[in-house]
Amino acid sequence: MTQQALIPTEQQQREIANLVLDSLDSEHSKRAYGKALSDFAIWYEEQGRPGLSKRTVQRYKAMLAESGLSPATVNLRLSAIRKLVTEAADNGLLDPNVAAAIGRVKGIKTAGVRLGNWLDREQAQALINAPNPRTLKGARDRAILAILIGTGIRRSEAARLAFDHIQQREGRWVILNLVGKRKRIRTIPMPSWAKAAIDHWTAKAGISEGRIFRSFRRGDRISGQSMTAQAIYDVVKEYSEALDLDVAAHDTRRTYAKLAEKGGADLRQIQLSLGHASIKTTERYLGTEQDLVDAPCDRLGLRLE
Repeated sequence: MTQQALIPTEQQQREIANLVLDSLDSEHSKRAYGKALSDFAIWYEEQGRPGLSKRTVQRYKAMLAESGLSPATVNLRLSAIRKLVTEAADNGLLDPNVAAAIGRVKGIKTAGVRLGNWLDREQAQALINAPNPRTLKGARDRAILAILIGTGIRRSEAARLAFDHIQQREGRWVILNLVGKRKRIRTIPMPSWAKAAIDHWTAKAGISEGRIFRSFRRGDRISGQSMTAQAIYDVVKEYSEALDLDVAAHDTRRTYAKLAEKGGADLRQIQLSLGHASIKTTERYLGTEQDLVDAPCDRLGLRLE
């Protein structure tokens, strides 16, 4: 079989791409993989459809690296292509040996740890209290910010949060049996002030079942039975920009972890709350090996005259 015979038609490529996206649970992953596959298809056509092979994917990887994309972005796009060729092989559109060879194209190694953004205690306090709780939207938004920072759950998890999740265990309020990334189930302790923010919102909205957070129409009126993860993202963006804070929705999760660590929380307990698969993931997430408060540069004994 020649390499050219291994090339699916454009229609088949679209069908395989849809199979890839349908196999993903996370809406965020679907968007990221969808863009990755679309960009690869455009590049592939521009190259004159050279044949779907390990050599072609290595050329694409080199192009991505030369374009200045971060290793994480390059590796995500390669992951999407690996999934694409696996689906193609499973559907008889690509030689399994060729798919296996493409699967062996290595990603780009990253050096060091990217710390990301987080808020200090005063900034986090200001963000939680930025919405006006006297309005219906403000009460909802304050509850969203409180639950994100107070429990460290993901925005997609906050969008799916339901009344059934909020229960008492061992004398305290928890988010019970939340299904997170890769279908991991965890129970997350909730601070009393986050529960109070939820109670204020739900009482003001007159809701007591189903999803906790709801979308709005203009005029401060509830318009739906749920919110999307993107809408949660937009809530964080609205108030962080109003306070001139450089923080996005996922940074509230890191803020939770950082503030808990600084407050003396056990690293293992932070890991369980976040739903990380291993303690090493949590350590990388926190950057615990690097102290930004008592740093080496503080010990140099030098000053400007």
